[in-house]
Amino acid sequence: MNLGLQNKTALITAASKGIGKACAGALIQEGCKVMISSSNKDNLISASNELNSQYNTEILWHECNVKDPYDIKSTISDAVDALGRIDILINNCGGPVSGPIDSFSDDDWANAFNEVLMSVVRFSREVSELMKQNNFGRIINITSISVKQPIQRLVLSNSLRSGVTAFAKTLSTELAPFNITVNNIAPGYTFTNRIYDLAIEQAKASNISYEEMLKNFTKDIPMGRMGKPEEIGSLASYLCSEKAAYITGQTIAVDGGYVKSVM
Repeated sequence: MNLGLQNKTALITAASKGIGKACAGALIQEGCKVMISSSNKDNLISASNELNSQYNTEILWHECNVKDPYDIKSTISDAVDALGRIDILINNCGGPVSGPIDSFSDDDWANAFNEVLMSVVRFSREVSELMKQNNFGRIINITSISVKQPIQRLVLSNSLRSGVTAFAKTLSTELAPFNITVNNIAPGYTFTNRIYDLAIEQAKASNISYEEMLKNFTKDIPMGRMGKPEEIGSLASYLCSEKAAYITGQTIAVDGGYVKSVM
């Protein structure tokens, strides 16, 4: 499908691997000019080389710690200098640490707050002002299925990604008159490094094997498997297109049927 994204520009955070990198690949295939960011320079170089080899196009990158307001401003400034404008913003970040509620300090909550919620607020606030000038924009937040069905031992993620959902719903109303849409993608269990780390941590806590924990993750998924990062990327590219111009303020689950609610 031709989504009409040729020569659109995109900034994607936490995109050196996993879902972020898959979103980059999906947009590149549609003809977008893309800048990826991450806090790990080596991973960024590796990802940009891989994407360049796969799609035969220049991939721009910028090192950015999404918890740092200065890094966010610097990344946006460099993206505008390199791309000319920012049509698409995909807010992504690694998940905060997992564990029981009583294991987290105020510092843990503050770090998660800056990583998960404030990174979206800061990036969106800056970029939306640029999008208004062009009367076009797409903001997509990668959240989690936990905003629809909280997951045990992920209280930091459950709480703060739900905050992102509420922020995005509010922002979507304010930006709609400027032809800017704001949506959330809520992945279910998707096979990424994050899931690998969670499986290892929860397997140790439950005194079972890593393989058994992976089976536990998928036993309640009607499709009987985890998602692929590329499946998230496909939805992201569609939501960025003119074909999705009337979709805004929505949280769309990509979960193989995991969530059982009707909404």
